[in-house]
Amino acid sequence: MHQLEGLGDKLHAYPDELSGGQQQRVAIARPLALKPDILLLDEVTSALDPELVSEVLDAIRILAADGMTMLMVSHEMALVREISTKVVMMDRGSVIEEGSADRIFDNPRTRRCQAFVGKTVSH
Repeated sequence: MHQLEGLGDKLHAYPDELSGGQQQRVAIARPLALKPDILLLDEVTSALDPELVSEVLDAIRILAADGMTMLMVSHEMALVREISTKVVMMDRGSVIEEGSADRIFDNPRTRRCQAFVGKTVSH
């Protein structure tokens, strides 16, 4: 079982007693109890205050380090580059480019991907 640290003292807490980051980590941990082959994550940081984002990103890093397969939709490009083995760039519902994180971020082939990477990733 994957371990998400820092919530042990919240075992008996109600959701309204948790921070946004703690609530999101619980939301990630809940499906892990079912031992899935793949964890689906859809913009897990989108509704969080910037100060809470790091808590959730750290939880995702732990899962990646433990070998959890994740299909993640995210605008957190630094995290995507750090933990991804494959990146798929989509625009308006269509796949426009796919490849390793290094290839997508260092050598995007399509103009759309080049523009996106150029605006979102600082080297």
